Amino acid sequence: MDVAEQIKEAIESHPIVLFMKGSPTFPMCGFSARTVEVLKQLDAEFAYVDVLTSPGVRQALPQYSNWPTFPQLFVNGELVGGCDITLELFESGELKEIISAAQASEKSE
Repeated sequence: MDVAEQIKEAIESHPIVLFMKGSPTFPMCGFSARTVEVLKQLDAEFAYVDVLTSPGVRQALPQYSNWPTFPQLFVNGELVGGCDITLELFESGELKEIISAAQASEKSE
């Protein structure tokens, strides 16, 4: 499986997936840590891909998503954005709605 297929598989097989530096229990950058914290505050169940241990994904994802930085949050196959956008959506209450809808659709399947 090539890297683009690995990315597509991760995005399509999980309603919420975070491409980040490190892991949720040990984030390796402040932006990833803040994004994980927001998701935890929303009780979001999410998958993650550590781009530091997946150099092919780290290199290919910015072209795949047309987003240059990490972390990258995908919900229901769509790019939500990076840390700043995720925080803005959290503060406005929109992220809670997006996450709730994704988790509700997963449970109904």
